[in-house]
Amino acid sequence: MSLSGKSKAVSAAALAVVLTTAACGGSDADASDEPYDPDAPVTLTLGLFGTFDFDNAGLYEEYMELHPNVTIKQNNIAQSAPYYKSLQTRLAAGSGLDDIQGLEIGFIADVVTNHADAFVDFAAEENADELEGNFYDWKWGQASTQDGRVVGLGTDAGPEAMCFRKDMFEAAGLPTDRAELGELWSTWDEYLDVARQYDASPTKPANSSFVDSPASIFSASVYQGETAYNDEDGNPIPAESDGVESAWEYASQAAEEGLTANLSQFGDEWVAAFPNGAFATIACPAWMLGYISSQMGDDGAGLWDVAPLPGSSESAANWGGSWLGVPADGENVEAAKDLVEWLTAPEQQVKLFTRTGHFPSSPQAAEDPEVVGHVDEFFSGAPTGQIFGESAAAIKRTPIGPYDTQIQEAFTTALTDVASSGTDPDEAFQNALEASQQAIGR
Repeated sequence: MSLSGKSKAVSAAALAVVLTTAACGGSDADASDEPYDPDAPVTLTLGLFGTFDFDNAGLYEEYMELHPNVTIKQNNIAQSAPYYKSLQTRLAAGSGLDDIQGLEIGFIADVVTNHADAFVDFAAEENADELEGNFYDWKWGQASTQDGRVVGLGTDAGPEAMCFRKDMFEAAGLPTDRAELGELWSTWDEYLDVARQYDASPTKPANSSFVDSPASIFSASVYQGETAYNDEDGNPIPAESDGVESAWEYASQAAEEGLTANLSQFGDEWVAAFPNGAFATIACPAWMLGYISSQMGDDGAGLWDVAPLPGSSESAANWGGSWLGVPADGENVEAAKDLVEWLTAPEQQVKLFTRTGHFPSSPQAAEDPEVVGHVDEFFSGAPTGQIFGESAAAIKRTPIGPYDTQIQEAFTTALTDVASSGTDPDEAFQNALEASQQAIGR
């Protein structure tokens, strides 16, 4: 998932970029066997989804000023699911692809497994060592095939922390210092103890819960295991995974004890719950900050803060992030590779974070003083550059597979049953396994 941080509008007049609302493939340059001329006029199309914010950060404008021969067109679909369905159709047809295609964490494993040959192999480039060095090893690895092909270069990442409502904590008599909370809930068991204190407080805000959803706990903690949904070869193993086992234990406890608001994440009720104060904490990848601030509006400034994620001292977690891939049979492959390398270079990742809130997938960018020293005034002056940087540095590569989204949905649905219908956690776990097997055709 690649969700927006704090977008900054860039006037249409300032950008020679054409934005459309539906992906349309192909470039208006003619395919040619002539040697690549980096100064020849070329129009490059980017097929993206959601909000990558290259336009809002002014990066297209900057690139076109550096390369007056280049015109950039961005074709955008709002949601990643219909975007990827369209991309799969075009990959199967072998036509209609843009010069550059966005690849999201939810379907990068499918591309690596089933469509790697359709994309340029960045590991085969002359500067491959330099490119690899620009990214966290887990980010580079997630876009790599078993034989070493790399289908795309990373844009943002989603290192996780825990966002909390200072005013609601204060009302419930809980500490509000982010560092103190990080120590208080250094493990998920301790986080649940704090949740129970909040739930038992007679002064907590009426009709509020400690956490938004059991999925918030499950989705964050599952990637802190040695494995999540797959083994090292990408084979689904939810029944044997240590990450699934521990995440289920924590999330099902919270669901069974009524410690969550049991909201469906990204549903209408969940969206409305932010300004309504329905919950006091939410597992918070870096991109979630932009989501929270957009839902809260200016009146929400200073109500939220950011603390470390439980368990992150031993193993951090990542949720989200994307890549840019170049279709191998495109008409402007060399020019497209140049643009992708530039957009994902550490210097541009620094700009993307400081201007729009997308956290870097590059350690050099994450360690840049502008990133490390970044504070977010909306979130009570939290040192978000430092918090998310420490999280990103502690992430280990957990194997991912083509069915992760479906498996995770099966487990979070089962957790909803525990919370709303009182389904026994053991029964719900078996239901989740059965639903997972159906989703992957086993």
